[in-house]
Amino acid sequence: MAPHYASPIAGLPGQMALHTGRATFNEAYALIPRGVMRDIVTSYLPHWRETRLWVIARPMSGFAETFSQYIVEVAPGGGSERPEPNPAAEGVIFVVEGQVDLTIEGQAHVLERGGYAFLPPGTAWTLANAGNAPARFHWVRKRYEAAEGIDQPPAFVTNEQNEPIRWMPGTNDTWGTTRFVEPSDLRHDMHVNIVTLEPGAVIPFEETHVMEHGLYVLEGKAVYRLNRDWVEVEAGDFMWLRAFCPQACYAGPERFRYLLYKDVNRHAKLPF
Repeated sequence: MAPHYASPIAGLPGQMALHTGRATFNEAYALIPRGVMRDIVTSYLPHWRETRLWVIARPMSGFAETFSQYIVEVAPGGGSERPEPNPAAEGVIFVVEGQVDLTIEGQAHVLERGGYAFLPPGTAWTLANAGNAPARFHWVRKRYEAAEGIDQPPAFVTNEQNEPIRWMPGTNDTWGTTRFVEPSDLRHDMHVNIVTLEPGAVIPFEETHVMEHGLYVLEGKAVYRLNRDWVEVEAGDFMWLRAFCPQACYAGPERFRYLLYKDVNRHAKLPF
C-alpha cells in the first residue's frame, strides 16, 4: 500500500479566513505554503485536455535557474498526445494521486500512486487518465546537458515502493534517501529523489553546496533551516533553495518526507 502524499487543497478559503501566512520569497529561498495553492493560481497548457496545473518553479531571475516543476491535475478522460514541446527537455513524473496511463516510445505503463518515470530529451511519450477520478503528479523538467563521450540515459519506470531507502551512516536508520538513479551515473545531470526523516530525526549540520533544490513536502511536518531562518513546514509545502543556501532540518512527531530535485554531475557554467 503506497503511503498518502500531499497535493494542493485547491478550492478557495472562506472570506473570514485569516490573511496571515507563511509565504516567503527572498534572495536565498522561497516557501510556497500548501494554503496558497488554490484554484485561482492554476494554469493550463497547450495540447493537454481536461488538465490544469500549479506551476511551483520556473527559470527566472532570482528564482529557479535550472528547472521547472509543475503539479499537474488530469481529470478523467484528460491527457495529452503532445505533452512536451521542447526536444531538449528531460523530465521526471511522480504520481501522488490516482493513476495515469503513460506510453513511452510505444510501450504502455500504468503509474499508480508512487509511480516514477524518467523521460530523456527527445522521447516520444503520451499520458492519459483512463480512470474515474482525477490524477495528480509532479512533473520536473530540465534542459539536458550532454557531455562528450557519455551516452544519454534511457527512459525508465518504477514505483518508490520498489526502491530501498538508503540510510545515512550513523543515523540508526532515521534519515535516508530513496534514489532512483545512482549518484555516480554520469549520464544523469539531475536527481529527483525522496528524502525520509523518521520522527525526531535531524539533518545535523547546515548543508551549504552548489546544487539548486526544489523540495515538495509529501508527508509530515518539520522545522527547516533556510539561510538564516528556521521555518515550520508541513505536507503540501514547496521550498526552493538557491545554490549555497544553508539548510538543515528537525523532523516533527511523524515521518517527514519530501520530493527533492537537484542538479548534479556537470561543470559549472563559466561566463567566458
